[in-house]
Amino acid sequence: MTKVLVPYDFSEQAQHALDFALKIGETIDNIHIEVLHVMEVPTHTGFGTMGGGETVTDMENQIFFVELMEKRKEQIEELRKTYEDSPFTFEAKIKLGNAFKSISASINEENPDLVIMGSKGVSGVEEVLIGSNTEKVVRTAPCPVVTIKGPVDPADINKIVFASDFENESAEVAARIKRLAHILQAELFLVYVNTPGDFETSRESIARIRSFAKKYDLSPVKAEIYNSRSEESGIVEFAEDIDADLIAMTTHGRTGFLHLVTGSIAEDVVNHAKRPVWTFKLD
Repeated sequence: MTKVLVPYDFSEQAQHALDFALKIGETIDNIHIEVLHVMEVPTHTGFGTMGGGETVTDMENQIFFVELMEKRKEQIEELRKTYEDSPFTFEAKIKLGNAFKSISASINEENPDLVIMGSKGVSGVEEVLIGSNTEKVVRTAPCPVVTIKGPVDPADINKIVFASDFENESAEVAARIKRLAHILQAELFLVYVNTPGDFETSRESIARIRSFAKKYDLSPVKAEIYNSRSEESGIVEFAEDIDADLIAMTTHGRTGFLHLVTGSIAEDVVNHAKRPVWTFKLD
């Protein structure tokens, strides 16, 4: 059975992600789709006039939280009933806690084959300092993650761009990319982005891409070289130029200080690309 986890916060982007998952579930046999909604418990920081009790604001927050919780329970139950007779198995649940930590815990507990998340993308100071929950999941999830920003029908995905340097990609990555293209019945483009700071000849790049494709029996594919000022902008621009439907790439999943220093091309692409992005964290 293929297990798909969809973090769901009732936003427009989350609904696009769920719709994408549901359409996959209708076309592929033996799929289980699980929707996870995380509610963050409000904290209490106020003090009453006598030095100890809750403030009115705290009480109002608690009342609002309880009411919202009841509403979400009803909505989750409605989702469950809506899809209980679907060709795929479907489950929906609520967790209390921090969104990213709860999603990560569910990924570790449920061991899904794929996570599908909606994202608005982030920019500027937010991107540098904290990023989004989607970005953090992309960085840490042990399974592939598909990031969705708008309505997408899997049946309309006809061109997949797999961007890489084609030096350290494993057999597992190649197998996953091959299966992705097969499931979506999409044409596969292997692209290397050539930048001024890390320039090499087209002959060298094409030879490495073709060697990768031959080694892992990826055919038919198109090998492409794209010149740009940076890897992330080149990937996004190439996908736009050929009107690709999905971008695929790996990430090293760096965290902490190393992440702040080096950043991540995959996370930058997830943040800035308008089309869906498939990512897989390398060990």
